[in-house]
Amino acid sequence: MKRHTHHSETKTVRGAADLEKKNGPMSTPIYQTSTFEVADNDEQLRATHTDHFYTRYGNPTNTVAEKTIAVLEGMESALTFASGMGAITTTIMALLKSGDHIVAQRDIYGGANKFLSQWLPKLGIETTFVDTTEYEQHARAIRPSTKLLYLESPTNPTLRVVDFKKVAAIAMEHNLLSMIDATFGTPINQHPAEFGIDLVMHSGTKYLAGHSDLICGVVAGRHELIEKIWQTRTTLGNCMDPHASWTLIRGLKTLAVRVARQNENALRVAEFLSEHAKVRSVHYPFLKSHPQYTVARQQMSGGGGIVTFEVEGTGEDARRATEAMRLFTLAPSLGSVDSLVSIPVLTSHAMVPAEERAKMGVTEQMIRLSVGIENADDLIADLEVALQAVAARQQVTVP
Repeated sequence: MKRHTHHSETKTVRGAADLEKKNGPMSTPIYQTSTFEVADNDEQLRATHTDHFYTRYGNPTNTVAEKTIAVLEGMESALTFASGMGAITTTIMALLKSGDHIVAQRDIYGGANKFLSQWLPKLGIETTFVDTTEYEQHARAIRPSTKLLYLESPTNPTLRVVDFKKVAAIAMEHNLLSMIDATFGTPINQHPAEFGIDLVMHSGTKYLAGHSDLICGVVAGRHELIEKIWQTRTTLGNCMDPHASWTLIRGLKTLAVRVARQNENALRVAEFLSEHAKVRSVHYPFLKSHPQYTVARQQMSGGGGIVTFEVEGTGEDARRATEAMRLFTLAPSLGSVDSLVSIPVLTSHAMVPAEERAKMGVTEQMIRLSVGIENADDLIADLEVALQAVAARQQVTVP
């Protein structure tokens, strides 16, 4: 009989569990220890490459989180890190060397942009930024020294969607590694590995953990790539704490149900905003007006929980709107069960020079909503009040 393959909803709950175990703990134990005892020095040598040696190298609680991520992404292995940026920086430093070159999307998280454009040149690694959905630009930017194609989809904060088939084909044709920040997409809504992407990264702080109580990052990929990254992680010390891993595991168990509700709520919010007189534009992959709507529908099962829009007015109007919201909490980050709101030029992309933000399409009027699991009608009512506050301000300031 053909073996049944579990769906994502099951993998989030039981992905790394031993389904044959008897009388075992239902909750993964927290191995809150820095080191492990051995019987003799020979065993010490054998343990060095395991999760029973020293927690900077590995830990049994961390292993459960990593195996669950690998199963969810359809990859052979995964690693956890102390933060999402730690996952990005450690991975790139593990796989590239001085003299190498990266082709990267222009539309990426501000912290990643800063690392690629300001920090890597100090190590002799150059990056060429290209327009996200102009795939001929990607190909033209490749040099003999190019080693990595760095991607993000959906993008932060403009929510452009990358065609996985096209970018994977470019990477394969030129013998490049491909790495994607898939934080906004989540392993529930998309599976880049199915299209040939080599490495899938998440800021686990966001949807994977899901409760604004944890900082972490993850990378999933083939065994040989993850081994190289592991070697670098043990040197840099960018490992995850076992208690944090336990919190991540707990968050993963509800990932599928949370994302399903967030997909539903975000689409309702996007549709409301798209018809509002005080909204200039709305960015959401599952709106028919989105420029990559067809691609999004082909490779995503849901549009995600982020909605970005621009108010009809000024940057001050955007500030006024965000400060008038009550259910959308004014705070950085995203992916929580609580709805959050932020202005990208003041948070996620504050470290990006203004001229580069302009090329990305990130404006002062832009507001990023991280839609939570509250009632959609309540969220829409909150947005209506906020946009009325903008209208009232504009009426007062008209000469």
